Amino acid sequence: MPPPVQLVRPKRHGDARGWFTEVYSVPAFAAMGINCTFVQDNHSYSGPAFTLRGLHFQTPTRGQDKLVRCIRGRIYDVAVDARNGSPTYGQWVGAELSAENGHQLFVPIGFAHGFVTLEENCEVSYKCSDTYAPDNDGGIRWDDPVIGIDWPMPAGIAPKLSAKDAVQPRLAEFNSPFLYDGRPLAPLV
Repeated sequence: MPPPVQLVRPKRHGDARGWFTEVYSVPAFAAMGINCTFVQDNHSYSGPAFTLRGLHFQTPTRGQDKLVRCIRGRIYDVAVDARNGSPTYGQWVGAELSAENGHQLFVPIGFAHGFVTLEENCEVSYKCSDTYAPDNDGGIRWDDPVIGIDWPMPAGIAPKLSAKDAVQPRLAEFNSPFLYDGRPLAPLV
């Protein structure tokens, strides 16, 4: 059984002109155990380095699977297990995604998602399995010490946050509606 959060490394085919890559294919993703239907594509731009967006999710019945990639610059992308009853509840995994490496992170429903930009002028594109639903919009504090995410920011640098992200609840204040599906969070490989 595949792990819930997966680091996807699409193959690049290059020559003197540049490269080509297939970033999404239903059969290829099904072979990895990713069987969702994406219905919305989002694209964000962050000007300043160390802009932090997250940790976000949408609650049932409007949960979102996400397939995240950085198409300009570099980000550190994180998923936090928010599934009630999970032996890895509150644990996190993270990976650097960049335009150069082409890696993607699949973040399923039941995980809080966020990223920090590692340089100026970053663009992030991600697919979602449901459209935005304001009534189901939720989040957890990016700096919750119980979760303990090791954000790769220089000492003394405070991230640029939205007003909403600055006041998200801590994990202990969150009554998770997500259920554990039998697949514990595993290290990214």
